Amino acid sequence: MPPFTTRYRTVTVGGHEIFFREAGDPAQPTLVLLHGFPASSFMFRELLAALADRYHLIAPDHIGFGHSASPTVDEFPYTFDRLAEITRGLLDRLGIDRFALYVQDYGAPIGLRLASEKPEQVTALIFQNGNAYLDGITPFWDGLLAYAHDGVTNENEVRASLEPAGTRWVYTHGVPAERRDRLSPDTWTVDQVALDRPGNREAQLALFRDYRFNLDRYPQFQEYLRAHQPPTLVAWGRNDEIFGPAGAEAFRHDIPDAEIHLLDTGHYALETHGDEIAALVRAFLGRVL
Repeated sequence: MPPFTTRYRTVTVGGHEIFFREAGDPAQPTLVLLHGFPASSFMFRELLAALADRYHLIAPDHIGFGHSASPTVDEFPYTFDRLAEITRGLLDRLGIDRFALYVQDYGAPIGLRLASEKPEQVTALIFQNGNAYLDGITPFWDGLLAYAHDGVTNENEVRASLEPAGTRWVYTHGVPAERRDRLSPDTWTVDQVALDRPGNREAQLALFRDYRFNLDRYPQFQEYLRAHQPPTLVAWGRNDEIFGPAGAEAFRHDIPDAEIHLLDTGHYALETHGDEIAALVRAFLGRVL
């Protein structure tokens, strides 16, 4: 099988099946790609094909997402600490101890936990609409964080965000008219199938409630960035109503040399600007690895 062909694999980590996509030659530098909400490794399908000739790529589905296991909240503690532990366990299982990270949305707090705990393993960071600063936390978060604090306030609205209209909005908002024909309806359709699995709504609500603790970790993440100065690329949809462009610019607070690109699109920039992002990643990794 040619190394640029994507392989689809499942291994058991911590007693749970973890699905991941793999492409490229394992002898080449490794790039680990961590998806956000409500997506899965499916979001990286085209980027894997675009980079596999030069890099070894690993894109897992977090527990509760995509094709990975979806245990109930009674069977698995849905916290970002635990998702990071599972991701670390997967990389250990695969023998990957040095890698670059591409993180988006939920992938950012998961990846930054990995990087800040073992900075010697991380060769570079790529951020796509995933915050490490309070800058860029938009009014979108007001209702969600209120729910996170008590698990009651705005619960109906939060549950509604897990319905098809909410899933579709995550992909479509902020996309200019001339790029809308690049949005594949497969994205939100695939995501909704996973969200609709028995017990998964409660799992997602548990992660919503845990998200506020990511903000508490921001100073630790920033200290890691400041102390270790990892090569950093930021490719960000500037029209994102979830993580605004100030969240992208904020990386220069601690990494003055961060390469920052604001793209004319929304939260899922890879869907509408995949070619541009692939070119940025190739140039960046080619320069820093």
